[in-house]
Amino acid sequence: MAAESAVGEIPLRGDEAADILFQLLLDVVERQNPQIAAALAGDAKFCDVTPELLSRVFQAHGIWFQLLAIAEQHAGMRDRRRDERERGEAALPGTFANLIATVAGRGVAASELRDQLASLRIRPVITAHPTEAKRVTVLEKHRRIYRLLVELEQPRWTARERSGLLDLLRDEIELLWTTGELRLEKPSVDQEVAWGLHFFHETLFDGVPELLKKLDRALHQFYAGENFPLAQFFQFGSWIGGDRDGNPFVTNDVTRRALAENALASLRHYEERLSVLLQRMSITERALPPPQAFREALARALAASGDGDQIAQRNPGEPYRQFLSCMQRKLKATLVRVEGGRSVGAADYASADELIADLAVMEEALSESGSVGLAADLVRPLRVAVEVFRFRTVRLDLRENTTRLTQTVQALWRARAGADAGDPPDPESPEWKAWIVAELAKPRQGGRSTLTLPPDAQQTLDMFKLACDASEEFDREAFGSFILSMSRSVVDILAAYLLAKEAGMFRDAAGVEACTLPITPLFETIPDLRAAPAIMRELLSVPVVRRSARAQGGIQEVMIGYSDSNKDGGFLSSNWELFKAQNRLAKVGQEAGIPIAFFHGRGGSVSRGGLPTAHAIAAQPAGSIKGRFRVTEQGEVVSFKYANRGTAAYQMEVLSAGVFEHVLLSEREEALAPRAEFDEAMEALSGASHAAYAGLIGNPGLLAYFQSASPLDEISLLNIGSRPARRFGARTLSDLRAIPWVFAWSQNRHVITGWYGVGSGIASFLDVRKERGEALLQRMFRESRLFRLIIAEVEKTMCLVDLSIAREYASLVPDAAVRDEIFGLIEAEFALTADMVRRVAQEDEIGERFPHYRSRLEHRLPTINKINREQVELLRGFRASTNELAKEAYKSNLLLSINCIASGLGATG
Repeated sequence: MAAESAVGEIPLRGDEAADILFQLLLDVVERQNPQIAAALAGDAKFCDVTPELLSRVFQAHGIWFQLLAIAEQHAGMRDRRRDERERGEAALPGTFANLIATVAGRGVAASELRDQLASLRIRPVITAHPTEAKRVTVLEKHRRIYRLLVELEQPRWTARERSGLLDLLRDEIELLWTTGELRLEKPSVDQEVAWGLHFFHETLFDGVPELLKKLDRALHQFYAGENFPLAQFFQFGSWIGGDRDGNPFVTNDVTRRALAENALASLRHYEERLSVLLQRMSITERALPPPQAFREALARALAASGDGDQIAQRNPGEPYRQFLSCMQRKLKATLVRVEGGRSVGAADYASADELIADLAVMEEALSESGSVGLAADLVRPLRVAVEVFRFRTVRLDLRENTTRLTQTVQALWRARAGADAGDPPDPESPEWKAWIVAELAKPRQGGRSTLTLPPDAQQTLDMFKLACDASEEFDREAFGSFILSMSRSVVDILAAYLLAKEAGMFRDAAGVEACTLPITPLFETIPDLRAAPAIMRELLSVPVVRRSARAQGGIQEVMIGYSDSNKDGGFLSSNWELFKAQNRLAKVGQEAGIPIAFFHGRGGSVSRGGLPTAHAIAAQPAGSIKGRFRVTEQGEVVSFKYANRGTAAYQMEVLSAGVFEHVLLSEREEALAPRAEFDEAMEALSGASHAAYAGLIGNPGLLAYFQSASPLDEISLLNIGSRPARRFGARTLSDLRAIPWVFAWSQNRHVITGWYGVGSGIASFLDVRKERGEALLQRMFRESRLFRLIIAEVEKTMCLVDLSIAREYASLVPDAAVRDEIFGLIEAEFALTADMVRRVAQEDEIGERFPHYRSRLEHRLPTINKINREQVELLRGFRASTNELAKEAYKSNLLLSINCIASGLGATG
């Protein structure tokens, strides 16, 4: 009854949705166990609950955090709709209407917009990094709850109907309550593929055509009478099933299955949409005679179908239904082919281009007949969807590291040289480079290598062969690029070109002209980012690389890593080194006559590059985007952005409008900024900050402290991803992946990855520059997007730090000297950073500029704090247990506490 009274007779406002969800959850829990409900409501302490019930307390709080996030997403969408109604779409930042109105007001010519739109390419890339703690079945329930909230706020319902909606909401929450939160075993890569495709079925297949429609509408609104042919600039990529860097479970068979599932997802969507069109297009030729060109196309389609007479008899006088029936038969035959891996003859679609052509024929016929609205509203969205998703849904990237590639090329050298040739040259020697260059220039006999290599090397070479074959089998755009992790030299990158050549991916007869698969080096650590300009300058002087880049669209892509650079150098230094690397690499590309496009390897948390989309794009160096923008979307970020239609539409538009705005306006605005003075200050800040951070992570006791004072090792038991936490299985900080590094520091409320070293950097700068330096930093805070973004995100991160709780985690460190030294460093740096940030931002309290963010934390932190303290005791008991039975008694509660804190903080890694 409490939930019903909260709804009333009017649409939901303010926190009402959250209040309703909490009351319904409380009702569900109270029916089963009042003791757990009392802990959820705050009427009982965790210590009053038995160990057997503690897991259910954690689950109840975890579900509440999830429901609260859903309510906040719903409120955000509702507020955006309200703002659009009251102020108009063009007044809302982040929309196409706002951007096009702005550029039109600044006098940007329609011809410039056309040129920039023609080269615009935006591709979010969904990855399978182990940061999503929620199962697909839970995500589906979240989606239904969100939709019920949308329904509940409609004013048309009677009291009886509202009560029915509340009952449905209660049922979904009860299903959440009775669904296991923990994975019983690690997910397979196939399950991760299904997880990634879930979002396309829910929101993205229909969302991308709607996105393009919004831009088209804005262009015609503010540039009336102008023609803007829109390329399908917004597409999705994926690493799921292709990222084998440190993941032994991604094999060539797995990659092939991923390609098939990607293709089937899009084909099934088209089949469903064609069925809807077939039902709706009951247009008779008497009412709307089709053009002659369509009649001829229909005659050809009927003849090719093999069953033309029956199709015509089933839909007499309805030419569009007849044409759609022919299309539907071909599409079903295509599905059979992809599902079974066999051809069914000429009755299927050989490529997405054929389906696009058929849809275009029908669209043009309707338009010529005067039914422009039907063409635009019914047929065009499907045509656009096929142009965007083709027969592949996503472009699948392949990724492997240089260690594996070097081993494979060495095996190739041995196979060529013979058993008596000894060992290959050292990979860092001039002789090794000379051999690779010579092999690239050598004409090949036949299309691909037939050499037999050792199993691991053969797997790597066969990966390239698969990329060669599958592009023809599934879709010519089935693959995006090959990402080379740990790129350290030109030779590393040329090795990838050589393996692509061995696999037959140089399509000219001699096999020396150009590679058809884009090779993308990934620069991750700070030393790698600093070396990248020299490496790329040399690489772009290699003729085969230049020819390949021109054949692939005239650009060379470079991926930059936010996670490892942060782990390597700290938050401030990482952001500055990334900024510098982009500036320098852009100049290298300009000098070489081959523009460099950047692929941003961002994660979910701030310390892994997970910044607010619009602000992050705006802070990129001027001229660094050039219309091409790729970015990884990982784990909980994917579900946060794309789980619901309204949120997905908003996130895609913010990303697209931000990139397009940067292309159109950044260089104009940058000319007005005092770059040299700001750059000099950033260099000094970064150097001092890096030194402080290096002093911490280089401390001999840090690894022991980190392992004891955080649930680092226990996180691996969560089974939230198929990939191991470490690349090569060693036990050092250097080989630990960035995701568990960030995840564990956030669990223990130190969160050093988002702030440590910033205070020392600013203090060192002020020690030298005094009052003049402080005035400069305050001016940079006002005028430099990059510096302001860094300070803002440091502030937000510091709001998550709780040193009293962090001290309790530190008590788990058995060595008192190590504990006191490391925690003392963290405590002192936190106090210094808080003081320095307040001085720069000229505020009295950390985070006071972010009232909405602080309000969100106020709803969460009191409960998270309780769970943190309980987790400390669980870790103590789990680690002290001397037998497996005792450990198991702690394990479930411990893992649920990790899940619950992650849900409350809104991120894992």
